[in-house]
Amino acid sequence: MNAERLSIWQAAYVIARRDFFAILLSKAFLFFLLGPLFFGGISVAAGALGAKAASSAEPPRLAVAMSEGNNAAFAETHEKLLRAVELPSIERVSSKEGRNPRALLADGTRNFGAVLTGTLASPELTGTPEQIGRWQGPVALVAAEAAGGKVPQLPAVSLVPTRSSSADTRSLRVGTATAGITLLFLLTMLLAGMVLSNLVEEKANKIIEILAAAIPMDAVFLGKLFAMLAISFVGIAVWGAVAAVVLALGAAALPPLPAPAVGWSLFIALFVVYFSLAYLLIGSVFLTVGSMAATVRDVQTLSMPATILQLAVFFLATFAMTDTGSAIEILACVFPLSSPYAMVARAAQEPQLWTHGLALVWQMAWVAIFVRTGARLFRRRVMKSGPAAVSRKKPKRSPA
Repeated sequence: MNAERLSIWQAAYVIARRDFFAILLSKAFLFFLLGPLFFGGISVAAGALGAKAASSAEPPRLAVAMSEGNNAAFAETHEKLLRAVELPSIERVSSKEGRNPRALLADGTRNFGAVLTGTLASPELTGTPEQIGRWQGPVALVAAEAAGGKVPQLPAVSLVPTRSSSADTRSLRVGTATAGITLLFLLTMLLAGMVLSNLVEEKANKIIEILAAAIPMDAVFLGKLFAMLAISFVGIAVWGAVAAVVLALGAAALPPLPAPAVGWSLFIALFVVYFSLAYLLIGSVFLTVGSMAATVRDVQTLSMPATILQLAVFFLATFAMTDTGSAIEILACVFPLSSPYAMVARAAQEPQLWTHGLALVWQMAWVAIFVRTGARLFRRRVMKSGPAAVSRKKPKRSPA
């Protein structure tokens, strides 16, 4: 095939296809995929042990805060029925304390999961939606039995869920933003290293010099960069499928993750796009660093500044997300390397979509700049990897 007839994008596609299948079918890539799965398995096992230890701790109790007579009748019936059915632990408190159920629930020293007020004929439960929904049936059963036949059927238990304020919702979304930034950082750090190892291996085997003789170096740079991005999506698909199975099997034991402000579907789509842009940005930096390295030892030395830069970007985005709209948060959104991280956090906390449109255009422009600059440096450094050219000038004769 005559390389001169290929455009730079066609040549880049040839390199990308070659690298993609060469890495995908290698044993090293298989072990690379298994590594995070082993780490995830250890994490799941540790979480299961922690959950078992937490389940063995003292369970939350039901605070019974009705009148004195109702409290006594409810406690006596509870003790009698406890031998036959599973009921929550209870603690009798005065009706005076029951006037402010939220204060009882906020008292961390007493471990109350819900507060029972009202009467046996019309009980009222106050607590989190999950807890009062779980205890609604047992409370109705005990109250009907404690009424001594005065209630013809199970009484309707009024549920008073403790509602979260807008400030609470915002604080919960910060957790989603933190999880998004952390996952983006871990995936980028884990997958960007493949660019360096693949390039150094080909430089050591002189394959890069063969490619340089047949295809423009800019095409080699682009092909390798997008091949590694495609390989990254393969890894993410495998790990995501395994994570989905684990979450489906243990969803009941996991706390619900607060929904992001833009919704889960759009948040996941934006996350994928921002990951692609973040990977192309840092991948072009790593490819440029790899072109300067001749050995694995050189890679470790030269890649250290890039790794430190990634850590600095991660900490900047994590710090900035706590104050949306501030100067530091805007700086994190504008700075090219931290922009994908900051915008993922913003998607979790703010519902506006026009900011993401601007950010995507801005990041794509910087991807083009990074790729173009990296390709030029890549071409210069790789083409200098061979021996120096011998001068063909004739030596000057010294005068007789």
